[in-house]
Amino acid sequence: MNFSEEELKRYHRQMLMEGWGEETQRKLKQSTIFIAGAGGLGSPVSIYLAVAGIGHIRICDFDSPDWSNLNRQILHDHTRIGTNKAVSARQTIEKLNPDIKVSAFTDKIVAENVDELVGDSELILDCMDNFPTRYLLNECAIRKNIPLVYGSIWGMDGRLSFIKSPETPCLRCLFPEAPPSEVFPVLGATPGVIGCLQALEAVKYLTGVGSNLKGKLLVWDGSKTEFRTFRVPKDPDCPACGSR
Repeated sequence: MNFSEEELKRYHRQMLMEGWGEETQRKLKQSTIFIAGAGGLGSPVSIYLAVAGIGHIRICDFDSPDWSNLNRQILHDHTRIGTNKAVSARQTIEKLNPDIKVSAFTDKIVAENVDELVGDSELILDCMDNFPTRYLLNECAIRKNIPLVYGSIWGMDGRLSFIKSPETPCLRCLFPEAPPSEVFPVLGATPGVIGCLQALEAVKYLTGVGSNLKGKLLVWDGSKTEFRTFRVPKDPDCPACGSR
């Protein structure tokens, strides 16, 4: 799988990093990932993974943008209101990097279709805003033996973890019960911070450059500009991964 002259120019600055070069860049070009959600987190995740050169992005969202989304969901603008978010995401991503493949899925993620939607992806980016769907993605990741990069936001705060069961605690270990579903506040820069970190975790895993946030939960306090990292133990009685 060779690079065009334009691709070599596009990725030149990242290929200058130690341990990178064309061989490492080729790993990204040969990769397939699944992004669950094309909203506040899915926007920076998909944008930065696209311009990094991920070969195939599978992105899924059944919703369409409205005016209240536009302070943070930078994949979309006011001209896309009423357009499915995954379709809008594909339009934006293909403009940013026409050398990659983008598959848009307009389905709602449910137990019956999650495995098919994820397909042959090498990891899952959890960019959702509800825990019932997050738990389905967690269980899919366990079945397929692939990592899940968890990110969540609230106001100016965010959380992040790299989950690879059975090596690490799974999402159920971190959050045994789903919090109540509600409309929550968010400043657009917050998913920008957490989404970029999710993209970085994905790139590190796919290239083997750097180390991932395994067995830890990173907590971002945006009001104080502070990061804290907590170790998280596996739950031996976890209903999702306890037998692994």
